[in-house]
This record gives sequence, C-alpha cells and structure tokens, in this order.
Amino acid sequence: MTHIAFPPPDPAILARRDEIIAGLAALVPDECLVTSDNERRAYETDALTAYRRVPLAVVLPRSTEEVSAVLAFLHAQGVKVVPRGAGTSLSGGAIPQEDAVVVGVSKLNQILEVDFANRVARVQAGVTNLGITDAIMGDGFFYAPDPSSQLACTIAGNIGMNSGGAHCLKHGVTTNHILGVRMVLIDGTIVDIGGAHLDAPGLDLLGLIVGHEGQLGVVTEATVRILRATEGARPVLFGFDTSEEAGACVADIIGNGIIPVAMEFMDKLAIEITEAFAHAGYPLDVGAMLIIEVEGSDVEIDAQLARIVDIARTHNVRTVRESQSAMEAALIWKGRKSAFGATGRIADYICMDGTVPTGQLSYVLKRTDEIVGHYGLRVANVFHAGDGNMHPLIMYNVNDPVEQDKAEQAGNDILKLCVEVGGCLTGEHGVGIEKRDLMLFQFDQIDLDQQMRVRAVFDPRWLLNPAKVFPLTGRVA
Repeated sequence: MTHIAFPPPDPAILARRDEIIAGLAALVPDECLVTSDNERRAYETDALTAYRRVPLAVVLPRSTEEVSAVLAFLHAQGVKVVPRGAGTSLSGGAIPQEDAVVVGVSKLNQILEVDFANRVARVQAGVTNLGITDAIMGDGFFYAPDPSSQLACTIAGNIGMNSGGAHCLKHGVTTNHILGVRMVLIDGTIVDIGGAHLDAPGLDLLGLIVGHEGQLGVVTEATVRILRATEGARPVLFGFDTSEEAGACVADIIGNGIIPVAMEFMDKLAIEITEAFAHAGYPLDVGAMLIIEVEGSDVEIDAQLARIVDIARTHNVRTVRESQSAMEAALIWKGRKSAFGATGRIADYICMDGTVPTGQLSYVLKRTDEIVGHYGLRVANVFHAGDGNMHPLIMYNVNDPVEQDKAEQAGNDILKLCVEVGGCLTGEHGVGIEKRDLMLFQFDQIDLDQQMRVRAVFDPRWLLNPAKVFPLTGRVA
C-alpha cells in the first residue's frame, strides 16, 4: 500500500460485530442501517481514493434524537465512530476503519427555517452547500461559502473542514457564516452552541467546532448567515505568459488594497485540461490565467476593473476578456468548478491544500513545478489565488505503487515549502490523514499536546474519527 498508516483494528470489536449491529437495529429502521459487504463498500473511502477501509457498519439517522441514541449505544460499547457528510473530503477525513461505525448525515437534509429579516437560516447538517442558495436565491439571497464540490458537499462536512471556495476572498470561509450548531457528543449528549444572534456569551466554542474534523461531536443542525445578493458581478479572464507573472499580479492587486470577490489561478496544463472538458472559452495560448470577479453596481465594477487592468499591464498581461453576459459569466465559472473533475478524467491525482502569503506565490509556483518535476510527475495548478490557498493537482497512476509513493512525497515537499515561506498545511481541506504526519512540521509537541487536551475534553476515549489530524505517536488525556 502506501506510507500513511492506520492503527490495526480491535479484534474484540470485530468479534462482536453481529452483537453491535443487532444493537443498532433496535435503534433505527432497516433503511437507516447498512451492513452488507457490497453496501458498506460504498463508504470505504472519500475523495482521497488511494486509501480504503470497509467500516464495521453504517448508520444513517433521520433526526438529532436518533444520532443521540446511536452515539450513546456505541459509546457504551466502546466502538469508534466516523462522522460522514457526502464523502467529498480530499484529505481522507471521512475514511473509516474496519472496527468503526460510520454515522452519516445524508438523511438530515431539510431546511428548517429561513429568516430573511435577520438574514439567517436554520438547516439540518445533511443539506448540501448549494442547496441553501437554491432555496433562497429567488428572494435575492445566497449562502457565501462555495467550495468546488458545493453541488454535493454537505454543511456538516463544510463545518468539519471549515471549507472555503472561490468567493471566500471577500466573503470569508465557513467559520464567518456559521452562527450556531446543534451537536451530539460522543456519549449521546445533545448541545446547542451559539444561535441566531451575532455574538454568544462565554467562551467561543463555536470557533472551536468549525474545523473540528469530526473529532468533537456530530453536528446535526446549523444556523447560517445568509447574504443579500449584490447588484451585479462580472468575471474577467487575464492571460499571462508565465505563472510567475500571474502570481506577481495577484500579490500586487492585494498589495494595492483591492479585494475582488474572487481571484482564481490556473496554469497552462490546468487550462488545457479544463477547456477540453468544459469548453468555457479559456485562452489556450497563455502560460497562466487569472479569473478575477468584482461585484457591485456597474459604476463600481468598471472602476475596480480599470484599476485591476492597469496593474495587470505592469505584469505583461496578454489577454483581458470581460464576460459580456450572464451566460458567459456562468460558463467561466463552470470551467473553474469543473477543473478537479476534468483532471480526474485523464489521471489520478492528489490535491494538496497548503496556504502561503500572496507575496510568496510566484516563488512557490516555481518551486512546485521543480519539486514535482524532480519526481518525474506532472502537476496542474488550480487554486484560490487571492488568499494564497494552493491546490496543486499532482497526477499519477494509482495502480502503480511507486508512482503513488512519489506523488505523496512530492505533496509532502510542497506542504513543507508552504510552511517554510510563512504559510500553513491546510486552507480548507482539513488535515485528515493526508497531512496528519506533517503536523509536527507545523507545530511543536507542546502545541500539539494543548490541542489534543482540548479534543480529549469532548472525547476522553478518543472514539470520534480516530487516526485523523494528530500523529499516531501520542495521545494526551
């Protein structure tokens, strides 16, 4: 297999599988319990498909109360629990172990309440990201975080990983749009944290929960902030000869105090792969491209774009193409949102998630090409340029163990580079198992011990989403 290790399953739990399943069957109806070999295999991995483990069983509760009953039972039995949204995690955050039960939120898919006057909505955690916007856009509102998987990914997963998206540069990531959650702790206790108000008294536990990667509890409901749609928005394509010029342009735009609503980067290989799939009209004669979107009234948009174009010209921009219609704008974004899927059509890939200061973009892009080239592989760069959230797609053959090992080594080298230039290991995908063993490169042991102590307060026996985030070498009670 590969170098990321999983702890061996507990033989005592495996021996009691029939007993555990019988206990779960007494708590939920048959349609909420997945136990056959073939059906369980659908839950053996997430979007980090290089790793697979078939879980002991899968439970799909229909309510917070059923989640509570299931967790209370599994806690009493000493069984590990892996929370799961839609399984779109790119870091292995939802990959189970053989002695663990997956608790999925896919049946918790209702929008419970929308309060336009106060600009909040209360939703079950299995609602898709795009599902919120679809429900409120007719009234002139939207939900801002927009990861590329927004058609499928759930609010539960977004909260777990603190997901971002193309428009997070201006509007912020998930943590900026979650006001409250209902969560079930590992022993079945139901807690409400935050609410429909802007600030809650006491410690900011909500800030701890957003990004917890399923290690503090199972979120079943969320109160989210919704925003009024702007008068208009206009994406523009900017083509450059080199990635370094495009990266320098991004740093210069931000350095001049201009904050577009989105600023996305694609290098030549990414442009070619995406254009062949989406036919979005991307320029094929450039070495790198930026999609920059600004919003507001027509006057505001024109003024912002004039400044941005002036800056781009100082970086030898070759192509400037403004969208001329809503259809053309949608096509530009369709291409960007399709980039990962388009790459998956031609090769297996690992998608990294390091974040760097924007002033380091040009250097990191150059070094990324050198690192991947050193291992004899190819890389397509598609990422959120405005906040320096890198997404190099390292392509390899998953059926070749040597190539897979090279791809993972290249990914580790890139993530270390991100930390070395003043960035961090992850911007929105989470740590999962992918970056777990690099945590000691970002933090010293004292820092990790403090984080693990906080985790242990919520889950003293470490039954929730084990073998993720923290290195396997130590556990602090």
